[in-house]
Amino acid sequence: MPFSLWLALVGAGVLISLTPGAGAINTMSNAMASGWARSIWGILGQQAALLVHLVIVAAGVGVLVASTPWLFDTIRYAGAAYLVYLGVRQFLARTGPGADAVGGARPPEPAGSMFRRGLLVNLMNPKAVVFFLAFVPQFVQPDRPLLGQYAVLAATVVVIDVVVMWFFFATTARGLGRLTAGEAGSRVVNRVFGSLFVGVGVLLAVMH
Repeated sequence: MPFSLWLALVGAGVLISLTPGAGAINTMSNAMASGWARSIWGILGQQAALLVHLVIVAAGVGVLVASTPWLFDTIRYAGAAYLVYLGVRQFLARTGPGADAVGGARPPEPAGSMFRRGLLVNLMNPKAVVFFLAFVPQFVQPDRPLLGQYAVLAATVVVIDVVVMWFFFATTARGLGRLTAGEAGSRVVNRVFGSLFVGVGVLLAVMH
């Protein structure tokens, strides 16, 4: 990939990663619930889903998803329902000693659980496939070997997203966590992030 094209890819990747969405909400929620360092597990799950989307687009399957309304809608509604489920669960979470809530005195969430949730949050979003169908061709030159170009694109996008998610969204959440310490603060955090998950899920379901 020419260096000038790669610089354009970096700029686009930063802007995309900074755009708030379900992944950013999940990252901030994890950081406040389990700490900044452990939030990396959810971020890695989100990157695994991102790589799956890139592979789907590179293999041409993304065209099928984008051009088959019932398949697209099935995945879209399943993803929306999952986000709403996460939101309702967090909104109703109990606070206080031993409660399963953000900021509550409970054991840290297992890394595998955080990874799976991050994977599902990003994976069950068919709009990401459609987005990559429009995004990827801008940075791939068909007259050059494709494998190397896709490898550079994937590595660049993943590294950028990890940096933005961990050092921007997770760090921001860590700062907010200090302001919302205690049972009352935990209740507010649960309500806010629960509502955000539900809101994103509803938008995913109704937007076309």
